[in-house]
Amino acid sequence: MGSIPAIAEDLRARIIADPEMILDDPDVMRALVAANEKALGANIVDLRGIAMERLEARLDRLEETHRSVIAAAYDNLAGTNQIHRAVLRLLDPVDFESFLSGLSKDVATILRVDCVRLVLESARNAQGEALGALGDMVHVARPGFVDEYAGGPHGRDAAARPVTLRQGVPGGEELYGDKSGDLRSEALLRLDLGTGRLPGMLALGSEDPHQFAPGQGTDLLAFFGGVFERVMRRWLA
Repeated sequence: MGSIPAIAEDLRARIIADPEMILDDPDVMRALVAANEKALGANIVDLRGIAMERLEARLDRLEETHRSVIAAAYDNLAGTNQIHRAVLRLLDPVDFESFLSGLSKDVATILRVDCVRLVLESARNAQGEALGALGDMVHVARPGFVDEYAGGPHGRDAAARPVTLRQGVPGGEELYGDKSGDLRSEALLRLDLGTGRLPGMLALGSEDPHQFAPGQGTDLLAFFGGVFERVMRRWLA
């Protein structure tokens, strides 16, 4: 009685004609290695197989790292483009009212935030009333408010940072008013408005609790804040 062929003749012929199709298929190669180890028995240690497993694991880690680096690069590029668009929008208005309107609408949309507040400290009642007449967009505050609010539970060190990111909006009722209940994270950009002027702050509030978090990078927002404070100095002049 003749022996039964292990595999069909047509498949055998294809493999012999094109062995690369087996070598290039990782699942098939794993199955072949596993079958070889099983044939060797439990008492045989296949060092080549162990080395291959380790190399495969290492390659998987490298590929995952590669994907993570590419994803981070795309995110960084997208964030840079976003900030550039917001900066260009800041430079468009020809009067202060249009500047504030564009900040609360177009710039907020570009930055994907749900609420924007410009905080200006004032020690004079008359000046505060004039600034307050500009609408809800501008929050006129007592001297020291920026340090107090930006510092929060972390104290003066946090208050001194150019940009503070945090999840949660502690004490946001005074700043955001009725919208504070919907906000879950915020970015606070301290503003140096020039010699002889009290500090200011640009507050960006988001309903997304993950939009701003302490571990995120702040370089792009610091750049945006630097442009913003320079534009504000011109308007205040």
